[in-house]
Amino acid sequence: MTAANFRLRAGKPDYAILLTALALVVVGLIFVYSASFAIALAEYGNVNYFIFRQAGSAVMGLVGMFVLMRFDYRRLRMLSPLLMLVAVLSLAAVLVVGNDAYGARRWISLGGLPPFQPSEFAKLALIVYISAWLASHGRDVQSFALGLAPFILLVGLVAALILMEPDTGTAAIVVMTTVALFFLAGGSLTHVFTLGGIGAVAGALLVASGGYRADRVFAFTSAEQDPSGVGFHTLQLLIALGSGGIEGLGLGVSRQKFFYVPGAHTDGVFAIIGEETGFVGAMVVIGLFAYLVFRGFRVALRARDEFGSYLAMGIVCWIAFQALVNVGGITRTIPLTGIPLPFVSYGGSSLIMILAGVGILLNVSRYTKENAPLPSGKAVRPPQRRRLRSSAQTT
Repeated sequence: MTAANFRLRAGKPDYAILLTALALVVVGLIFVYSASFAIALAEYGNVNYFIFRQAGSAVMGLVGMFVLMRFDYRRLRMLSPLLMLVAVLSLAAVLVVGNDAYGARRWISLGGLPPFQPSEFAKLALIVYISAWLASHGRDVQSFALGLAPFILLVGLVAALILMEPDTGTAAIVVMTTVALFFLAGGSLTHVFTLGGIGAVAGALLVASGGYRADRVFAFTSAEQDPSGVGFHTLQLLIALGSGGIEGLGLGVSRQKFFYVPGAHTDGVFAIIGEETGFVGAMVVIGLFAYLVFRGFRVALRARDEFGSYLAMGIVCWIAFQALVNVGGITRTIPLTGIPLPFVSYGGSSLIMILAGVGILLNVSRYTKENAPLPSGKAVRPPQRRRLRSSAQTT
């Protein structure tokens, strides 16, 4: 790609996406503090332990977002193989030198820095790589040998490494996001159904193998049969949501956060939102996600090239699927997975990488079809506007 090809007039970013993302971050900071101060005091003797770390992650994520918003996204196409290599190596490294916590090995500590979760970086790196791969293959995506087979090998490798941690929820998000992107890029319906069948069989085998996956399915279907054991988490989440009613108990007044809801500040934070702000507050949060997804797909449709369009679609699908899976688990629509609510749940790696993804999305929104350059590198005006202007001159 030559320097001339990078000469492109940048427009303004989609401020609606920016403001919506910032609103969700603020909501997250408020409810991470509300849901975590009790456990922070009990475990660390400091009610601000979690909120200080979340605020620090928010600052780093926002800096990354604004940097990526000004970084021409087309350069990511050349960097995509390197990003994918780093993602795979970091996922392999966490299995060897990662930190054990809560029965899983998902984090790497570097010196005195907070632990980092490679699977969160792998989500964004895979979206960038798959977008570049789809943009370069064109109609070959519909081929088995050139489209489906390489796609299965790459996504399967990343998903397998994440499953070995183990982290079934994150692996599911990775697969769902990339399959949706594969379909939106023109993948054959037969191939998409094949991918769905492979995923269904793999999921059934994982549940049949027993362990925590089988427990989560049991908690989804039969929580009432073991209310103080396997079903405890599911039932306490529902009690929190039900206690909020329409308007909620009031900000900071949640009772379930006092050691009833496990992970109240992480993957269970939406239940605390529902308890303190009620159905109204919960729907506002869902509405913010829905609006962000709507604006994101609008950016994808207006992107000036296929790579930008796929990038935008991939990032939007990632946010949408993760939000749906989190809220679905808390409302007992689907089994619990333990994945965080984007922007809102406590977790530095998740927040930083989500904001980085939004930065790329905002960058794509700055380079639309209306900004496409002439061969000389000058920007053209939208054809419709030019016709309207010429017709006005003749009247």
